[in-house]
Amino acid sequence: MYMIDSEKKTILIVEDEPALLNIYTKGLTLEGFNVLRASNGEEGMKIALHNKPNLILLDILMPVMDGLTMMKKLREKNIWGKKVLIIIISNLSTRQERITKAVTKYKPAGYLVKANCSLQEIAEKIKEQLALKV
Repeated sequence: MYMIDSEKKTILIVEDEPALLNIYTKGLTLEGFNVLRASNGEEGMKIALHNKPNLILLDILMPVMDGLTMMKKLREKNIWGKKVLIIIISNLSTRQERITKAVTKYKPAGYLVKANCSLQEIAEKIKEQLALKV
């Protein structure tokens, strides 16, 4: 549906739930993306800074370092990190003050509620954001 350039785009999925991580990985690979994986924010930071993916699909509640902290560190401490597309995927409501402040300040490209969206909807949101970035 969305046109992205022919170069295969790389997505970093940062998700601590193994079943979801596997589902997202398989689905996005089938959609034609290179997929990198991390199970917490600290691991995600290392992989992101080393590989510089085109987009990060980021959970909030994770062990070691949560997704909001990872997003904050990327946005504040790294030139590449200031611009990388981040889509937050969580079951937390954006009405929580901490989340509202982080979303307002660090401007992720999207905020999806896991319970309310399918893998296909996630893939479409990723394609939409990558098409806008081209």
